Amino acid sequence: MAIARKPLAQYLIEKGYLKPEQLQEAQKVQNQTKNPDLGSVLITLGFVGEREVLEAKAQEQNLRFVDLDRETPDSSAINVVPERIARNHVVVPFRKEGSALYLAMSNPGNLMAIDDVQLASGCRVIPVYAVRGAIEDAIAKNYTGGTGEVGGNGQAAVSPTAATQMVQANMRGDIGRAIAEAGSSREIVVEDDAQAAAKEAEQAPIIRLANALIQQAIADRASDVHVEPQQRGVRVRYRIDGVLHEMMTIPKNLQAPLLSRYKIMAEMNIAERRLPQDGSIEIRSVGKDYDLRVSSIPTPWGEKIVMRILDKTSVLLGLEKLGFTEENMVEVDELTAQPNGMFLSTGPTGAGKTTTQYSILNKLNSIERNIITIEDPVEYQLGGVNQVQVNRKAGLSFGNALRHFLRQDPDIIMVGEMRDLETAEIAIEASLTGHLVLSTLHTNDAPSAVVRMTDMGVEPYLISATVIGVLAQRLARKICPDCKEPYEVREGDLRRFGFKVDNPDNTVTLYRGRGCESCKFTGFRGRLGIYELMRTNSEIAELIVRRTPLADIKEAAKANGMKELREDGLIKILNGITTPEEVMRVVFTAGF
Repeated sequence: MAIARKPLAQYLIEKGYLKPEQLQEAQKVQNQTKNPDLGSVLITLGFVGEREVLEAKAQEQNLRFVDLDRETPDSSAINVVPERIARNHVVVPFRKEGSALYLAMSNPGNLMAIDDVQLASGCRVIPVYAVRGAIEDAIAKNYTGGTGEVGGNGQAAVSPTAATQMVQANMRGDIGRAIAEAGSSREIVVEDDAQAAAKEAEQAPIIRLANALIQQAIADRASDVHVEPQQRGVRVRYRIDGVLHEMMTIPKNLQAPLLSRYKIMAEMNIAERRLPQDGSIEIRSVGKDYDLRVSSIPTPWGEKIVMRILDKTSVLLGLEKLGFTEENMVEVDELTAQPNGMFLSTGPTGAGKTTTQYSILNKLNSIERNIITIEDPVEYQLGGVNQVQVNRKAGLSFGNALRHFLRQDPDIIMVGEMRDLETAEIAIEASLTGHLVLSTLHTNDAPSAVVRMTDMGVEPYLISATVIGVLAQRLARKICPDCKEPYEVREGDLRRFGFKVDNPDNTVTLYRGRGCESCKFTGFRGRLGIYELMRTNSEIAELIVRRTPLADIKEAAKANGMKELREDGLIKILNGITTPEEVMRVVFTAGF
């Protein structure tokens, strides 16, 4: 009798992997993002891991799931499938029973992979589910990597063997294969020979290497990719959850064509290597669209390229996913529901200000409202929102655009960043004439926004009349849910976060990540916001007009209910979301 198969969501809930309320949230996000794969949405939200989703898909499709971290592929199966095919399709033969070959795949729907394996092995392929990272590790453990070769001009190039050893030590799958192919199939390119580098950049191995580095960064949830020429190689680092990790070193002879490839993709001038340049790349990966903001700068060993990865669907997750406490969520909703006034997000670069502003816009976006933005650049595209990009060469600045916006009958205006007095004055004029204005500033905390605007030359009475709220924020790493464990600390150790200590020797239970494969043994996976929200009341407005010292404004804001960044961080620490060390890393500064 056949076993009844269950839908993915039902299986995950019955197994205890997923809660019903989490399923409801995921289905909302799925509807918003129009993502047909519920499993990928659940993984993106951090509700379940890849292993659990693949296990559920396997039973749903009446296929087998294998845990390659615990089960070892048979050598008889490995021997009938060439390494080239296994690496190309990221599959690994698992068992061979007569003419049947069980093939571990993260996507059993890949018919091209199945056909290639059947043709090469002469066996009937039976696909089984397995986690992609475990498949890549199994390939590295069970295949040797081939033999060395010499470049076309007789000079020693990077051999596949050397490249494969490097792959096993530093990286996975496609990147290693691409390096091996590029290193064994091309001559060494002289750094200064731009024409030769451009020609090599159009060769298939270099294209595969460039694409593989980006795809791996996306798979690793990286926000930035750093390609950094060094004296004897090219260092590649990924910024994951706000922290840079060294991923690999690419051979020096691949530097020129690789950098040229990225500049071609970003539509930058490949012949110009003395000046910084900017560009962008649009790609699609695993059913999602990404924008890569590319920047190059000259260094003594060649051009360094940094690519910022922007997930176009991330702003659709909603404000409730950004880490707001219930109290702050209610206050943000109240402030942004005002018909006029200015609401500011502040913090250093990379603190998530733009994501917060976009999430607010996404929530306010409706047929009844005319929303216009001016940005440099437009980072995310929102349907129904009129977005304008700064174009200084054509004479379109923030100030210019804002003047014209006021003739466009707007309800809500977003200014990407208040950079100068002209922009600030026009934004203030817009808020005084009945518009809600959203913008960002670079300040360390919420009350400092007042000082920053005053320093720009804005009159204090205009600030007090228009600024209705300031939201300062930081991004802190979240504890990995797969290796989360409790530990005890003394109450006195939490005093610096504003914890009310009854007895310094009493202990409090906190949590930390032990480190596992899911989080690459960092103990953290994903990030959330830590916030400080200042609402402007009559007392604060009066202090601003009188040019009162910052410390007095801060005390008035705290009396009005503002929780400082460290206090909001403490809430996240006590709730087991992050750690004291992480909050100290992102919040505390000298003299705090």
